[in-house]
Amino acid sequence: MRIWGVTGTNGKTTTTWILAEFLKAAYITTVEANTLKRRFSTGYTTPPLAALKDIFAEMRAAGARDCAMEVSSHAIHQNRTGDTVFAGGAFTNLSEDHLDYHKTMDEYFRVKLSFAERIAAQASASPDCGRRDLPPYVVCIDGGYGKEMLEACGRLPLNVIPVTCRNPGFDLKGLKLAGDYNRSNVLTAAALAEAAGVPHDDIQAAIPKLEPRWGRLERVESRSAAEVYVDFAHTPDGLEKVLSAARGFTQGRLWVVFGAGGDRDRAKRPLMGEACSRLADRVIVTSDNPRGEDPGRIIGDILAGVRADGGVDVEPDRKKAIFLALSSADAGDVVIIAGKGHETTQEIKGVKYPFDDREIVRGFSI
Repeated sequence: MRIWGVTGTNGKTTTTWILAEFLKAAYITTVEANTLKRRFSTGYTTPPLAALKDIFAEMRAAGARDCAMEVSSHAIHQNRTGDTVFAGGAFTNLSEDHLDYHKTMDEYFRVKLSFAERIAAQASASPDCGRRDLPPYVVCIDGGYGKEMLEACGRLPLNVIPVTCRNPGFDLKGLKLAGDYNRSNVLTAAALAEAAGVPHDDIQAAIPKLEPRWGRLERVESRSAAEVYVDFAHTPDGLEKVLSAARGFTQGRLWVVFGAGGDRDRAKRPLMGEACSRLADRVIVTSDNPRGEDPGRIIGDILAGVRADGGVDVEPDRKKAIFLALSSADAGDVVIIAGKGHETTQEIKGVKYPFDDREIVRGFSI
């Protein structure tokens, strides 16, 4: 069974499930694992090695020939994938996140690069080295650090494949996934699938069939006059991309409801506030997963970056914040509820309470 790894700050989940669609493969994502026998949540973006081995064994038993999986920076740094051999991989982008763990962007980049170095080293150590093609490694140059990653990977014994929306290689007309960032995700998955042997025409035929899922700019029906979308964006770059994409189909005002996770990278919070107040017409700052941290402090960090001229409301209760947006928005407006996406719980003081943004939206009544 060939294993394909996808890493990057944003877009890993989307790129991974699209790659799995193209390959007709099993997959492991932040949202769920699909062994072709069953689907289930692992509780991780990249599970620990012992769990991975069990998942891989189940995939093989179910007849899987390929597995597409997310590989997080934490997993790379902690070597969670152990002796797993990757047939190839992909890099989506790098932007501000996890600096509570990695401390600096240079270190964050170095960890991401080490995944490509690992694949190159595995290939060089293989008995077949020199008698087969170099493993493919797709680098998207549309996002942050893409060109730097391309240059660094170019010095490794890899078949480095750059992709960009400026020269797509595939016809993306009819793509139902909104935003240039999703175009980049599709092209990254398509390039790796083609390198893995999937015919170009088969990939092209599958592209228009891709549907938004798992709280990735997923439209949710509601009784609000506005169109409502739930998205997992939880970094400054992610919010900027999803709001820029939404602006393209917003006829009236663009709303965003968001917060930031507690006990995580504080440095990104004001940057998130700045991005949202710059790109949205109306902003409602609320709680995300405060975990063990005071929600008021988290909101204060976000507000430190909010533009003075922005229309901003504060409502720490996430359900009330969502209802405030849905009841206040008009026909032609678009409401983006960001940060939690597919998640079905909200963690407060060590307790996870049932909370699904999509169900909250569906339960709204005027």
